[in-house]
Formats: sequence, structure tokens, C-alpha cells
Amino acid sequence: MNYIKHLNGIFHQFSKDTRLNPTHISLYIALFQIWNYNRFPDEFYINREEVMKFSKIGSNTTYHRCIKELSHWKYIIYSPSHNPFKGSKVKLFNFSTSDKQDLYLDSTINEQALVSNININKHTININKPLSLKKVFNFFKKKDWSEKEAEKFFNYYESVGWKKGNNPIENWQAAAESWMLKIDEFTISKQKESKTNQNTDLPLDHFQDNLHTNQNKNYNEPL
Repeated sequence: MNYIKHLNGIFHQFSKDTRLNPTHISLYIALFQIWNYNRFPDEFYINREEVMKFSKIGSNTTYHRCIKELSHWKYIIYSPSHNPFKGSKVKLFNFSTSDKQDLYLDSTINEQALVSNININKHTININKPLSLKKVFNFFKKKDWSEKEAEKFFNYYESVGWKKGNNPIENWQAAAESWMLKIDEFTISKQKESKTNQNTDLPLDHFQDNLHTNQNKNYNEPL
């Protein structure tokens, strides 16, 4: 097993595969590092918490989706375990001498792309998502919003597969603007509620003083 040749081979495949996002790549590198620690066995067991820590994935949903997709796309073979005392099993392919693997993956990528295009044409759905968190940061910055709010938006929709309900998001920028609008509406509502509570807490004599009544007024005088 040649460490450098393998990484060169896998990064070559990553560059050609448009289905992958940074989370897929980060997860694969974490699995590769654990494979390296175990001296490259044919297959090995993994601990989800450990892999999520290495790959910097904070969502269980995102983790399970990405590892299943890597397995489905033939980068790895993932055998999940339903036993809490026994980890899931993973097999990684050797890309350091991977001419056949290249051909197999290229064929798989083309087939998946064809199926994806057919499904898009059939359902007239164009799934749209940001290529990276930095893209979201830049978009929120243009709208005078903080990176923290941008990260909340990205992490939420990444965890639900960039969907609203059961429908894929067709325009993530529009979804982001909708997110900002809801935050604004919530803030205004809270401010009104706070102002109402402040008025409720005022003493009774405050309202009596504002009436400007004259206790010596003669009501027998005509208006």
C-alpha cells in the first residue's frame, strides 16, 4: 500500500466527481486515517463518534447520509452495525494501483449522472445547494448578516439534505433570504412584546398623571 499514490489516486477521482461536497471528502479522509492507523487491513471497524470528530461533522444525520453515499458510489463498502457494543465495518479500496478502479468508478459516476439527469427531467426539479460554507458566508455578508447566522443556516439545511419538507431546495439564495426575513420578523415581534410588557409594568399614577385632570373644575359652566 503506497500512501502517497493512494491519495493522488483518490484526489484524482474526487476532482472528476461532481456529486461530492466537502463533507464527503472530509469523511473519506477521516476513514483513510483510521485505515492507516490500523495498518491498512482488508476491512476494519469504526466508531461513529471518533469518525465524526476526525471529519469535523457535527450532525448525525449528515454523517449517516454521507457515509451511505460514499458506499453507494463505490468509494468504500460500509456495513452498518445495529449492535451498540459492536462498531460498523468499513472496507476501503486501494487507489494507488487503481486503473481498474478508475474505470469502474468513472462508469459508476457516468451512470449516476445519467440517472440524476433523467430524474431531474422527469420531475422538473433542479436541486440547488451552495458549493461550500464560504459561499454562504459571502452571501450573508453582502446582506449585512453575521457569519454565525450563515453557519446556522448552512448546518440546518445540510442536516436535512437541503430540503423544505419533502421538496428539494431549488434556490438556496432564496432560502437564505427567507431565513433572514423570518429572523427579522421574530426580532420585531419580540421587541413589540417587550415594549408591551414594559407598559404593563408602569404604576397606575403614571396613567392618571397623563390625563391632566383638574380637580377644581366647575362642571356647572357651559362648554
